[in-house]
Amino acid sequence: MSNEASTALDNSASIASYIDHTLLKPEASEAEVRQICAEAVEYKFKSVCVNPLWVKTVTKALKGSGVLTCSVVGFPLGATPSDVKAFEARGAVLDGADEIDMVINIAAARAGDKGALVDDITTVAEAVHAGGAILKVIIETSLLNDEQKILACAASVEAGADFVKTSTGFNGGGATVEDVALMRKTVGPDLGVKASGGVRSLADAQAMIAAGATRIGASSGIAIVKGEQGSSAY
Repeated sequence: MSNEASTALDNSASIASYIDHTLLKPEASEAEVRQICAEAVEYKFKSVCVNPLWVKTVTKALKGSGVLTCSVVGFPLGATPSDVKAFEARGAVLDGADEIDMVINIAAARAGDKGALVDDITTVAEAVHAGGAILKVIIETSLLNDEQKILACAASVEAGADFVKTSTGFNGGGATVEDVALMRKTVGPDLGVKASGGVRSLADAQAMIAAGATRIGASSGIAIVKGEQGSSAY
């Protein structure tokens, strides 16, 4: 475990720098989006993660704060053509997103089609990197067996992604210590691993970081840093 991870495990406040403070529910209002931006600035979270509709709002609200803007594409199903995901990603980056979390072609992962996965991820990675942003790849672990998870992670590495991520939080299940450890083992030390879906407490976050996560996606970020128990499903 790195010294950074060790510090985070001992200090709830330092875990804030791992957290993507997340609001992805489709009915989210502008007032709610602005609220999570204010919270992210107050608690010094790593980023605010929202649907593409809100990227401009978030970027403006976070300007000068040091908190990043994160958005999602192909979300939450991943079942859109790669060029459509890339178009969506380019738009989000132009609107100010620093990071993009894409959902893979889950059917291709379940079919064992690595080539299709690499093509899907590469198409989006090229669009994201051209805009100077980073790409996280959501493999949706709850829908894959271990062999398929390994395949999706290997495809992400080959395609030039910056992170692999466990879950959308919308398709059942969520991050587990076992999945995070498997993903870290597969991608090696250089790619980021984001644990998301069901991380609701400081203990949850600590366990994910100990297993190899370098980012936590959560809508319970405040509860996590306060050492309390969050109630959100994401």
